[in-house]
Amino acid sequence: MSTTQPGRVILAGTPIGDRRSASPALIDTLRDARIIAAEDTRRLRDLLRSLDIETSAHVVSYFEGNESARTSELIDCLLDGDDVVVATDAGMPSVSDPGYRLVSAAIEHGIVVTAVPGPTAVTTALAISGMPTDRFCFEGFLPRKSGERRRRLAELAEEPRTAVLYEAPHRLADLLDDAADILGSDRRAAVCRELTKTYEEVRRGGLGELADWARDHARGEITVVIEGAHAVVMSLDEAVTMVAELTTDGMKRSKAVAQVARATGVDRHDLYDATQNAVATDKVAADKEE
Repeated sequence: MSTTQPGRVILAGTPIGDRRSASPALIDTLRDARIIAAEDTRRLRDLLRSLDIETSAHVVSYFEGNESARTSELIDCLLDGDDVVVATDAGMPSVSDPGYRLVSAAIEHGIVVTAVPGPTAVTTALAISGMPTDRFCFEGFLPRKSGERRRRLAELAEEPRTAVLYEAPHRLADLLDDAADILGSDRRAAVCRELTKTYEEVRRGGLGELADWARDHARGEITVVIEGAHAVVMSLDEAVTMVAELTTDGMKRSKAVAQVARATGVDRHDLYDATQNAVATDKVAADKEE
């Protein structure tokens, strides 16, 4: 049995844009590292050069495509006594970036996990968005397929906390279109792009307005902040229509009824009965047409 003291996993938060936000602790950690697992080795070496850091560390790639296989290799290094520094392209590793698998595996092996915290787009965008900051939820990247994305957005329809999302620029308009359709075109939001970089921009407005803007102006790294839900006053007929929209998008009827009832204050039992009656009525009408 080996008596070697295991190394540590060190999650290194890198600048999200402006390299001058790199902390002295980050610089020391990268300079002294023996092994660095980098999401993109070229971008890491660019960062090292820009910070005037010389390192003799063994740099290995650690990204979505090889994360599962490489985790076991890194665990072996840790068990042999070497620290492993994890650095992603921007921000904190494991937050919508590689790192979570290594953290989980390290904990299972009793290996210490620590961090050198740095800037993150989540709290930076939240702070400058103008949306309430006392309570918020982070949703990361929503599914790429429209149906799955709309189901996730439907779950936010009644969420009272401010929501923070990431999105790729070429999918931003589609995300905002779906959000406007499900959450309401007037729901307040902010699109934050290129945070801390030269062309930083924060665009605020209703979801519908932002969707129109995004079709021609989505560029760079994008973080979206959406205002939480307010209490909704809705008639039973309107609630039935809302349930029908959710079930059309693939949600089970019972779940859709429960969700709409919580969001609108409509009695769940009344809504379920009305929904059943509407379905039966539609079926009768369809049968007559045949």
